[in-house]
Amino acid sequence: MGTSSGSLTYRTVYTIDPLESASGSFTADVSSLASGTTYYYQAFMTVSDGNGGYNEITSASVGQFTTSTNVPGIPTGWLELPAVTGSEDYVGAFYGSGGNTEANRNYSYNYSYTYYASLWTAYPLTKALKTGSASTSSWRYNPNIDNNKQVSITANSYGTMYGNNNYSRGHQCPNADRKSDDTMNLQTYYATNQTPQLQTNFNQGIWSSLEDAERALVTTDDAVVYVVTGPAYRTVGHSETIHYLTGATGKNANPTQLPIPNYYWKAFLKVKWSGNQVTEASAIGFWFEHKTYSSDSYTNYAVSVDYIEQMTGFDLFTNLPGTQTSGIEKSAEANSSWDTFRNF
Repeated sequence: MGTSSGSLTYRTVYTIDPLESASGSFTADVSSLASGTTYYYQAFMTVSDGNGGYNEITSASVGQFTTSTNVPGIPTGWLELPAVTGSEDYVGAFYGSGGNTEANRNYSYNYSYTYYASLWTAYPLTKALKTGSASTSSWRYNPNIDNNKQVSITANSYGTMYGNNNYSRGHQCPNADRKSDDTMNLQTYYATNQTPQLQTNFNQGIWSSLEDAERALVTTDDAVVYVVTGPAYRTVGHSETIHYLTGATGKNANPTQLPIPNYYWKAFLKVKWSGNQVTEASAIGFWFEHKTYSSDSYTNYAVSVDYIEQMTGFDLFTNLPGTQTSGIEKSAEANSSWDTFRNF
């Protein structure tokens, strides 16, 4: 898919579900399109070769469609969103099977072509969103970004592509937070929603425990927690050494040298409303060095959102009333007590 009929390499879009036979119809969701723009597409049918690859068996002629002039762009008012400065490589948003509506939003992300990772991923979490049986467990490329700008671990693990089994494909927006909708769950398995995370005693340890605690915050139908999470490679004003995974011999790994995050962080927000106005808010952050943790609690790494902002340079929860120096945003982002936040 692309904006030129002669070159369709800009975006690759996959069907929602595999076809059961060589006939019939299929659909594919496309998000983050520009308004008033003509897009061209060509359909291909492929079959697995049994070794993690695919063979093309047929293709269709090029078709086209034009988006309307009121297709929404990147939203600006959602409470989970950090400030967007315009200097980002790519900022996008995904929606579930109900279409591009505010109530149907999945997650937003700030993707870096340099690090092959989303530097922040932001999403709302509710009891309804985490409840259901949606399950994908199949990694694929983000259809909105050129495949060459994404790490090549969709069909294989880091152990296969980079010869290092210590790292897993760690979700930023967890798949367990999106169990209510097949499309939302599928979108959590895009390569742009993962980073190389230490598997033992991090991804399946302290980080997993924090994600469980995140879901435990929304046990009633009206509860909403706004989440933003990400990796960090260097902190503001510092020049930490960045280590890399190297492509395995005989594997066409992209990139051949993949940066490994030095830190991981999460920030949570809860608010109280009067009509359409936020009247109170509480936030909390968590900051981890990317290392193994044995018998350690995530609560020991609670920090204020102010601290995360200082470390990353991001302006989180920018749509709260007030500013970083006054009002509701200031007071919410100063809290560093997990108990205070949890009981808000």
